[in-house]
Amino acid sequence: MLRRLGHALPRGPKDFMFQLALWFGFGLLYQIARGITDHDPLRSFLNGVLVIRIEGALHTLIEPDLQRVVTETGGLLLQAVNWTYWLSQFVVLGFALLWIYLRHNDVFLRARNWVFATNLLALVGYVLVPTAPPRMFPEDGFVDTLASSGAVNHGSGLVELASNQFAAMPSIHSANALIIGFFMASLVRSRWAKLAWTLWPSWVWFSVMATGNHYWLDVAAGVCVAMLAGTWLAWLESRNAQVPAVVTTRRW
Repeated sequence: MLRRLGHALPRGPKDFMFQLALWFGFGLLYQIARGITDHDPLRSFLNGVLVIRIEGALHTLIEPDLQRVVTETGGLLLQAVNWTYWLSQFVVLGFALLWIYLRHNDVFLRARNWVFATNLLALVGYVLVPTAPPRMFPEDGFVDTLASSGAVNHGSGLVELASNQFAAMPSIHSANALIIGFFMASLVRSRWAKLAWTLWPSWVWFSVMATGNHYWLDVAAGVCVAMLAGTWLAWLESRNAQVPAVVTTRRW
């Protein structure tokens, strides 16, 4: 059985275990960043107030109205945004990367590196600008839909232990959804699947705001971080591709 599993892996079990080790290593870095931000909750709340004031000054504080529509509609829509928030970050991301690794291994490193670079930049943002999410400001009209209608919320045992409560800026949910949506839409064959993955980032952006976990400025910052990381990786790839050509020209 193990031998069959090894044959099913594009680069063998050693490479697969190495990829898993990288993810666990990133999880450790995330916990370190979480420990740093948890020591300064006052700064996190002040940054959250600043984001609310900026959006208010721009007349774009749309999140309370967005949440009001979702909570008043209730039912399937409310449950959909709640579960999207929980599943998009690790479950959907993890299974999508696994599918790319097994079925399109030739582009896996690009997808993995883009996700890693984006998340590492986001960790820097969490340390430098820890920001309390909208759900921590009920006096401004925000609602924690996960706490009010979901069986699982940020106060649940394992979630509270593993999550960073002050990691609103930038929204890594939004950044990862953009990256995975881009890769999956370009790799799947079905037209309906392509459409679903094309719309996936927008749905995640809507969900993280509708659940009271991110401001639209967080979403915009997450998209910017993803684009910055992608641009940097593309530049590195093109630069590395030019090196052999230069060496060959000099030799001849």
